[in-house]
Amino acid sequence: MDSPLVLGSLPYALGIVMLGLGLSLTLDDFRRVGQYPKAVLVALLCQTVLLPAICFGLVLAFRLPPELAVGLMVVAAAPGGPTANLFSHLFGGNVALNVTLTAINSVLAVATLPVLVNLSAAYLLPGGASLGLQFDKIQQIFVMVLVPVAIGMLLRAWAPQVARRLNLPVRVLSVVVLLVVITAVLYGERDNLVDYFVSVGLAALTFNIVSMLVGYGVPRLTGVDHRAATAAGFEIGIHNTALAITIALSPALLNSAEIAIPGAVYGIVMFCTATAFGWLITRRTSVMITEG
Repeated sequence: MDSPLVLGSLPYALGIVMLGLGLSLTLDDFRRVGQYPKAVLVALLCQTVLLPAICFGLVLAFRLPPELAVGLMVVAAAPGGPTANLFSHLFGGNVALNVTLTAINSVLAVATLPVLVNLSAAYLLPGGASLGLQFDKIQQIFVMVLVPVAIGMLLRAWAPQVARRLNLPVRVLSVVVLLVVITAVLYGERDNLVDYFVSVGLAALTFNIVSMLVGYGVPRLTGVDHRAATAAGFEIGIHNTALAITIALSPALLNSAEIAIPGAVYGIVMFCTATAFGWLITRRTSVMITEG
């Protein structure tokens, strides 16, 4: 993965994804926390505390090689992806809650992601303390994540008609960009691809399934309604893998193709499992309604 074209385009690719998120946000999406306080708090605790702990346990249980272990931790630290909103809409989740969680998670990730990545690198990698995300690198993450979101929000506020016209094309382009980035990573590491999939594939699949179950199950156990729990399940199970891959590959950040592999594998897996998850909870709800 030493292609200057791929590496140079990564920040712009991530910018498109985050711009698409910004075009779908307003300040009301942040204020909406007051409408769903329990659901938001439970989902955020799952996303920022429980999920990294589970992921850390999995990388140890599967005995992943250090770089792949850190890569999966980067995925765990990444916020929910805008794609979660689409799946939530398709399978009856509370999309407004999804938007709110995505917005808050994306802001929090600027602080939480570097902490989790640094702790993981320091523990799992030889010389990991020097490979983490120092302050100047955290500033770059801030620019890559929040600036495009802010531009999208400003565009929606000041030129709503333009934002409306751009919304769908940018959303479609975001999915295309994600697929292109994943393909580029996998193609660049094609000589070692089988070994990587053998090493990290099952761990990534397990983590993805557990993420969705935790995202749905924990809110339900705390009394959150089905639609809100469905939104949380997708939000916590569908990570912003474009961000994870960009952080791993960028020469100014972690600069490691191997650390990017779990993000690429997870990015493939999550579309399949999210569809299955949505079908199962929809079917379960239909059966409960019929029996009731």
